[in-house]
Amino acid sequence: MRPEEHGHGHGHRHPVNFDPTAAGPDPHVASPNQGRPFRLGIGGPVGSGKTATTAALCRALGQEINLAVVTNDIYTTEDADFLRRNGVLDTDRIEAVQTGACPHTAIRDDITANLDAVERLAERHPGLELVIVESGGDNLTAVFSHGLADSQIFVVDVAGGDKVPRKGGPGVTTADLLVINKVDLAEQVGADMEVMVSDAHRMRGELPVITQSLTRTPNAPDVAAWVRQQLKVGASA
Repeated sequence: MRPEEHGHGHGHRHPVNFDPTAAGPDPHVASPNQGRPFRLGIGGPVGSGKTATTAALCRALGQEINLAVVTNDIYTTEDADFLRRNGVLDTDRIEAVQTGACPHTAIRDDITANLDAVERLAERHPGLELVIVESGGDNLTAVFSHGLADSQIFVVDVAGGDKVPRKGGPGVTTADLLVINKVDLAEQVGADMEVMVSDAHRMRGELPVITQSLTRTPNAPDVAAWVRQQLKVGASA
């Protein structure tokens, strides 16, 4: 009997029509940014370098910008503890959120815990200009609600393979900035950087892509420059 005569299908004749660049509806609306700190979301897969990038931005910007950080972990405060141990900011400028579920639930579906953490930081530090909200590690569909983040960075790394950008997903295709991290490891893991960067630009159109190695440039100068520009744009909005 041929597969099409089984009377029940295995998907051979009806492939799923899935658009990997599409995100579900954002359940929250963007809030006016006058009178509050600019909120920058940093997301990406597990191990891509989100916390290291957050630490680098704190080192690069902490002396010139009044900033604070909110970290997200499912069950622990691991990322916040890392930032505190490394002394990138005063400890009272770091808040930890334990999501208790997949990270995207707290950065997109129910953003209350993160907004509360941002509010606590703003109350403790009058004149706060920037809060970096670092997501827990998630997949390529994990993007921030516009009700939480004014701009968002998505971090991938070469250890995931040069195929990652062309896999798409809202994180890769719609984030305001895509960072390809750990480029110093490309040769060791067999990643073709030319292919990876080309695919990233093809998937993102005019949206910017930055490659970085925090081993070579610990203060993430290109990403820091982009963040400064976002603050200028946000201040003039």
